[in-house]
Amino acid sequence: MKLLPHRRPTAASSVVAVVGLLLVAIPPTTLAFAAHSSGISMPPLTSIPDHLPLAQKCCAYIDSSPDPYHVVATTSRELEREGFEELDEASPYADRVVPGGKYYFTKNRSTIVAFAVGEQYKPGNGFKIIGGHTDSPNLKVKPRSKRHGGSGAVQLAVECYGGGLWHTWFDRDLGISGRVMVRHAESGRIEQRLLQIDRAIVRIPNLAIHLQTAKEREAFAVNKEDHLQPILAMEVKKALSGGSGGDGKDSESNAENAKKDENDGWVEYQEPMLLDIIASELNVDSSDIADFELNLYDIQKASLGGARSEFIHSARLDNLASCFLALRGLVDHVDGSGLEKDEDISLIALFDHEEVGSSSITGAGSPIMGEAVQRISSALNAGETNPDLYASTLAKSFVLSVDQAHAVHPNYASKHEKGHMPKMNNGMVIKRNANQRYATNGITGLIVRECARLAGLPAVQEFVVRNDCGCGSTIGPIISTATGIRAIDMGCPQLSMHSIRETMGVADLSHGLALFRSFYKNFSDVNKSISN
Repeated sequence: MKLLPHRRPTAASSVVAVVGLLLVAIPPTTLAFAAHSSGISMPPLTSIPDHLPLAQKCCAYIDSSPDPYHVVATTSRELEREGFEELDEASPYADRVVPGGKYYFTKNRSTIVAFAVGEQYKPGNGFKIIGGHTDSPNLKVKPRSKRHGGSGAVQLAVECYGGGLWHTWFDRDLGISGRVMVRHAESGRIEQRLLQIDRAIVRIPNLAIHLQTAKEREAFAVNKEDHLQPILAMEVKKALSGGSGGDGKDSESNAENAKKDENDGWVEYQEPMLLDIIASELNVDSSDIADFELNLYDIQKASLGGARSEFIHSARLDNLASCFLALRGLVDHVDGSGLEKDEDISLIALFDHEEVGSSSITGAGSPIMGEAVQRISSALNAGETNPDLYASTLAKSFVLSVDQAHAVHPNYASKHEKGHMPKMNNGMVIKRNANQRYATNGITGLIVRECARLAGLPAVQEFVVRNDCGCGSTIGPIISTATGIRAIDMGCPQLSMHSIRETMGVADLSHGLALFRSFYKNFSDVNKSISN
């Protein structure tokens, strides 16, 4: 390349240079999702700025969803804006669910299922399902939050949830979120309230380098019980009175006084300062707090990064990026007149507890999926359950189990199998494992590749682990085993999985949404084209 003499850039040339950078294509094959359900064929997206609006919406979704309860609340609000009707799982679906209808229901407010019935639906037709999970590795406040320690610090007792990269939680600004059960004294009614303290209320500090041995510095071994307990405050009595005892109010002021004559087996084991903070946030009296389920989260917002804003840096990309895309895919299918000619049921299922095995009342291993298919099918068959029609429905159904995938790490490329090295911003990834850790097989993989081809997307990437590495798993095999529905495991490629802060490509959100739209639109035809 010929070098030109250095010239001081003008304002105009600087603008041109910046615009030029923004318009550089990321692989030439990078295409985009269609215009929002307009049915109009749009030119392919080939530059980073085209992907940013969707990426920014994803960031907002994640920021409003620090835990599964907030994920379900955020998703429910969006569904209701789009005209979805909430169903009560304790009430029969018969006479409620009809062709052309849009519905959702929740379980424990941490798992949500939403579906839309095609206007051409007939009993025995199939379900087009996109599944994901609402949970992420984090630190949860223990049932007895008061930590008995020393050193003059007020700490919270927390336990590890899932397989987090726990060293990444040190020296981060941490908030508290979850749900709180509030008792109304007059009526005796107990209300579930969401809590999100979006400020740096607790912190897990590192040990200074000067206090570590060389061996400790090299290992950076974390004792999960001793080293991960966050600091809430210093002992308030000493902090306010200068250590003199005085009349300063300590951390046992409001909550302990309100409960001093009442040992109910719960409140006396809670950190009083935490109860006071919760009460202030919810505008209730601390004595009205009956219980809570809380976790810590990084309060730093999701952000765009990289020289061309080609990355999203955020907490909980695994798996809220998938939840966001599943929601958008269903909403776009419905908004785009997709139900008019649809003969099937389009459904999303976002489960809790994937990170700890899915074996719970709200996990993918629960009866939720099977019961949903059965109850919806029965409601659309005049309330009658026909085993033969149900078997036909299962045979015609399909699950996209969508969970984030491992992008090749430039500093650790040897950790990937050389022929299967997915790259960020190069499209979705199909995950395979011969030992059935993933649900993908030749047919289910082909179906997804055909849906991608019909959407004009880049070739779907492939991932398998090295023979000398262990393999993770997700909800695909669990759902297939429990229901008999075919499934595939796939997801967007990302780095730093299970870190407190993860990274993915903005273009892969566009690829994922386009693929989900194509799945809802084209699956039935693709499925029929494959000979048994």
